[in-house]
Amino acid sequence: MNHEIVPVTVIIPIKNQASALRRSLEPLKEMESVVVVDSGSVDGTVEVAQAWGADVVQFNWTGSYPKKRNWALQSLNFTTAWVLFLDADEVVTPAFISELRDAIQTPTYVGYWLNYANFFQGRLLRFGVPQRKLALFKVGTGLYERIEDRGWSDLDMEVHEHPILDGAIGKLHSRIRHEDFSDLSAFLNRHNKYSTWEAHRYLEQIAGEAADGAKLTLRQQVKYALIESRWLSVIYFFYTYVLLGGVFDGSAGLHYAIYKARYFFDISQKIEELRRSKRAQTLELSERKSKEKIPC
Repeated sequence: MNHEIVPVTVIIPIKNQASALRRSLEPLKEMESVVVVDSGSVDGTVEVAQAWGADVVQFNWTGSYPKKRNWALQSLNFTTAWVLFLDADEVVTPAFISELRDAIQTPTYVGYWLNYANFFQGRLLRFGVPQRKLALFKVGTGLYERIEDRGWSDLDMEVHEHPILDGAIGKLHSRIRHEDFSDLSAFLNRHNKYSTWEAHRYLEQIAGEAADGAKLTLRQQVKYALIESRWLSVIYFFYTYVLLGGVFDGSAGLHYAIYKARYFFDISQKIEELRRSKRAQTLELSERKSKEKIPC
């Protein structure tokens, strides 16, 4: 087995995930640099990172650009040509490290799509919609897309934003283990924040109500094309649970399909709610202006 140092900087954005961090750090011993970008954790996250030997930097989001990942790309002094972004609950495998080691030697690509083995309710989901992210790329070839968050949420890290890279992009096949062992309340709370963010983004950037524009992946294009039809949640459930075999993942597969379908339903309902609120505000402003014009 090759134990030479892998010339990659691993960045782990985090807040209050000490127990998950312990699992993710252990397989990273071969990486040249590991940087934990923390946001004021109070659960011992910093102590876990420092005890392992990772560098720790603090990030304080001001509510505007940049969020955590772009801040790290713009602020850290990299000693490697490549950067790998991992969440605290993502664990690399020896097979992944071996494939990564070979991939970064080729001049063909400046970045790679990564695949994930997703866990839910303590069980590995072998079927359903595969999870993937563009999370490995050359330093200096791009940043995460800039989406102006106008107070939509307290999410201080890019979640739905994708890196925009200058160059060809490949993919790695060995899967990273996404070991999300948080309880259901944490899962639902997280996705409630995500759906609120997505509803605002859709109205301001996708539906043409702002001039920011957006570069969408094919999956995003399909999602946003269907989101207002209210059928996306039904289509998603049928696609992931029936067509892609989520039924074979037992109760965890059923529950995951239901909660993800609900997530898309929540987005559509929040879009409708935001539009009602905007219409009410417009009407109130119009009535106020009309009253100001009426002479006493």
